[in-house]
Amino acid sequence: MKKSNLALALAAAFAGGPAFGQATVDQKLQILQQEIDDLKAQARRAAPTAQQPAAPYSQDYSSPLGRSLSLGGGGTNITGYGEMGYSKFRRSGDATADLQRFVFGFNHRFDERLTFHSEVEIEHAVVSSADNGEVAIEQAWLNYRVGDAANVKAGLFLIPLGILNETHEPPTYFGVMRNQVETRIIPTTWRELGAGVHGVVSEGLRYDAGITTNFDSGKLDERTTGIRSAHQEGQEANARNLAVYGALNYRRPGLLIGGGVFTGNTGQNGASNSVLQGVSARFTLWDVHTQYRLGRLDLQALYAAGTLGDADKVTAAILAAAPTPADAFAAPKTLKGGYVQAAYHVYKQGNFDLAPFVRYERVEIKQQEDPVNGLLQDPNNIERIRTVGVNFWVHPRVVLKADIQRYTADKSQDRFSLGLGFMF
Repeated sequence: MKKSNLALALAAAFAGGPAFGQATVDQKLQILQQEIDDLKAQARRAAPTAQQPAAPYSQDYSSPLGRSLSLGGGGTNITGYGEMGYSKFRRSGDATADLQRFVFGFNHRFDERLTFHSEVEIEHAVVSSADNGEVAIEQAWLNYRVGDAANVKAGLFLIPLGILNETHEPPTYFGVMRNQVETRIIPTTWRELGAGVHGVVSEGLRYDAGITTNFDSGKLDERTTGIRSAHQEGQEANARNLAVYGALNYRRPGLLIGGGVFTGNTGQNGASNSVLQGVSARFTLWDVHTQYRLGRLDLQALYAAGTLGDADKVTAAILAAAPTPADAFAAPKTLKGGYVQAAYHVYKQGNFDLAPFVRYERVEIKQQEDPVNGLLQDPNNIERIRTVGVNFWVHPRVVLKADIQRYTADKSQDRFSLGLGFMF
């Protein structure tokens, strides 16, 4: 491979923005260094001779960073990640093992400006009417790059709130399970249909803003906490009421500081297939977050809060429409939570990286109570979780995990867990 082709390959890999395997900056740099070494080795092996002229472009379908892009103007690559876990519950003695998710995606470059990004997720190994498995499209969007400061995107994409929602590959976070704040308050993995603009406006400062579909509060139910069950996931979504979002993130080597907001009415303007009539039910969710790496020390913190307007009317409408009495359903009116986390890389040698960590979380979901009808606050929705564990990377993209979790309110969730995660 010619040196000029090597440079063009590297430039092409990052021109499409953050969608190719959204790892953290430090991990991407580590992966990039390995990719550079691999490409140099390939270049030495493929050096043209008098009998073998150099190829006009190269393709490498093994690359996680889009190295498969053809220098001839187009190309497709495959990315993916997955995780599996084992949990032993302290109180019941039950144990479960699960292939929690396997995700694969196709990314395509039409030319130097226009790209396509996608992810398909399979949960819990088996998908059938009798099983808990699910297949879902997590991302399917187009991006047009006007320049570093302006990209236009449209389709089904991830909302830029929190840290995990956009960067949720198992090797990029600590712990066997995703943290509860970015599961119950920010409903990771959260995506919407819409359009937006994003880019880097100054060194390290990235913005992302747009308009998308919204939640439908008429779909809330008692089986999930928070707002998650109102998530429409691009599935024939009621779109009479849309939402707007915006996010700012500042990155420097070893540092991330950012935040975002999402807001819009979730009553869907009384859509014909919604139980809500004349109810605005405005939902607003915002967060602030930071990550800091100093030597071997990793620190991370996040706080998120949200409100659902007309929670009393939402509760009344859903209860009235239920074919059978709902089990103590009460719509959430406020959601908030935060966590702090610290990890220390005690051993780093080659690809090996061993890092114990601790995390403290608090989740508070206040519900619209109606004592007359027996609708009371679920005590398990005000929770504190303590996690102590260790991550062991055998490769920057393959990690083994173990942790112990203790819950303050719902003691049945206390557990010991083991996990394996990967990305490519």
